[in-house]
Amino acid sequence: MLPTLIVVFREVLEAALVVGIVAAATKGVAGRSFWIGLGIAVGVLLAGLEAGFARAISDMAQGMGQELFNATILFAAVLMLGWHNVWMGKHGREIAADAQAIGRAVRAGTRPLYAVGIVVGVAVLREGSEVVLFLYGIAAADPGHAASMLVGGLIGLALGVAVGLATYSGLARIPMRHLFRVTSWMITLLAAGLASQGAGFLMAAGVLPSVGGTLWDTSWLLSQSSIPGLVLHTLVGYTAQPDGLQLIFYVATIVGIVGLMRLVSAGAKSRPPAPSAQPAPEAAGE
Repeated sequence: MLPTLIVVFREVLEAALVVGIVAAATKGVAGRSFWIGLGIAVGVLLAGLEAGFARAISDMAQGMGQELFNATILFAAVLMLGWHNVWMGKHGREIAADAQAIGRAVRAGTRPLYAVGIVVGVAVLREGSEVVLFLYGIAAADPGHAASMLVGGLIGLALGVAVGLATYSGLARIPMRHLFRVTSWMITLLAAGLASQGAGFLMAAGVLPSVGGTLWDTSWLLSQSSIPGLVLHTLVGYTAQPDGLQLIFYVATIVGIVGLMRLVSAGAKSRPPAPSAQPAPEAAGE
């Protein structure tokens, strides 16, 4: 439930911030609520269709071996999680600035009103598409938890919408950059845990060999079947008896994601801003 909650909360919050920025910039424009609502509805519908296709692909791919299929889904989710952190760290502020600029242009009459619906729809579809892949990865790592995933998803959805509305209303007191920094680290650890479990599936399928065997056994201290053990397993990939290969994948994922985030962030800071650039509000990735 917790990984689902974290992922859905982060993605819904990012979409909600874009919607809030557009709504604030077009406040008072007749018909803007219709186009914002239409954009949200279309984005959700397209993300739902994508989920349906993913399910069909999943059913067709079962013949390749359950372990191989699970590993493929897990590593696809890891790549998407890492790409999400790196890309949003670089472009989150640009997305907020673009949304604000389009909203102001619509309000000034230099852009058609349907542009609001397009911006909102693209934001919802982008975040919804990422949620679909993330949840398939989480389901592959821990199958048989549909009910808890549904609960976590609903809680994450509610929290994301609530924080987005509070930010739009000017009620949020926590700077968004701090919130996104914390969730970025949580998603990085979640990705590392999924990569470790993917390595375990590849070993079970005989694709990759064991490296050093079982490194340690902490089941006497913290059983993986206990409630704290399950929480740590789902959040950070805790394994009581990890193989050396799993540790390699775990550490390599963290180093890769954090290294790319810092590299991209350093490149963005060294790039001088355009003379005509307008200050953008705090947004995703800050």
